[in-house]
Order: sequence, then C-alpha cells, then structure tokens
Amino acid sequence: MRELIANRSWLTVFQLPAYAPELNPVEPVWSHLKRSPANLVETTLDQLIALVNTRVKRIQHHPGLVIGFLARTGLDLIPP
Repeated sequence: MRELIANRSWLTVFQLPAYAPELNPVEPVWSHLKRSPANLVETTLDQLIALVNTRVKRIQHHPGLVIGFLARTGLDLIPP
C-alpha cells in the first residue's frame, strides 16, 4: 500500500483511527435515517426498502443537509 501511495503524487492519504465513527460522515446519515421510520411498522421487507429509498432521496435533494453531515466530522475536506 505504501508503494502504491508513493507512486501517485496526486494522491493524499491520511491515517485515521481504526474505529472513529465521529469521523465518518455516513454515521450521521444513518442516524438521520433511523429517526424517521422509528415509529413506523412495515409489514414486508419491500415496504421497508421503499421507505428507506424515499428517505435517502429526500437527503439527496437537500444539499445543506449533506454538507452538514460532512461538517459534523470536523474534517477539513480541502487537501493541503
């Protein structure tokens, strides 16, 4: 892996802790998704899949929400 990284001057790699959910922007997305269907009772897997797909599409149409999920990590997303 070190050789692969060294051979690509355009690639910037940061070592992160093995387990750091606070640095993973997917964690707040899942948290947001789990809040909405918490009180719903779906009878089939297909209904649950449809519900999750609808919620994900709502997130996609709100760029400010996506930016907030990224900002919550506190990481600087601009390479040095």
